[in-house]
Amino acid sequence: MAGESEPRLVRLMNTIWADRRGVHDSLSTPGELAQWLSATGLTAGESSATAAHLEAAVTLRDALRRLAALKTEDTRPAAASAMQDVETAVAAVNNAAALIPVQPALGLSGGKLHLRPREAPADAGAALTVVAVEAIDLLTGPDGVLNACHAPGCVLYFVKDHPRREWCSTACGNRARAARHYERHRPASAR
Repeated sequence: MAGESEPRLVRLMNTIWADRRGVHDSLSTPGELAQWLSATGLTAGESSATAAHLEAAVTLRDALRRLAALKTEDTRPAAASAMQDVETAVAAVNNAAALIPVQPALGLSGGKLHLRPREAPADAGAALTVVAVEAIDLLTGPDGVLNACHAPGCVLYFVKDHPRREWCSTACGNRARAARHYERHRPASAR
């Protein structure tokens, strides 16, 4: 999966991931959501997430994936969002962002500046609001920053932090290069 250096909204979108066995969902229980919120620093310590929080997180994630597909012109069938309507996706992000007033602050991590809430919220719902606010900033930013990984079988998104970056991870880059090599050297009768 795409690394921990990705913004939280990309990490939320990438809780849908794929391998050789198919497409998987890392947020299928409230406990998995609570672990994800804690691991991303969105909550102070281990928060309790409810089924309603999980539903809100999945709705936000599906909306973000739909809007990311729009922004990146992503047409991969495996990356399709459960939310097909763009207007519904915009409304879902706006609704999540409006749940509580989030006062942004400047943070420093690993020598890089980033947006962070004044305090990590204890509530899972408030934490999702932070992700929605961050998503609005990234989705309305310049084109070419948010990208879809087009490696074979991948359904992830990533933030392009280097001009030559084409894939979400080194593994996806290796798969894409291997697929291109195979295609170039495959016998004409097998094509």
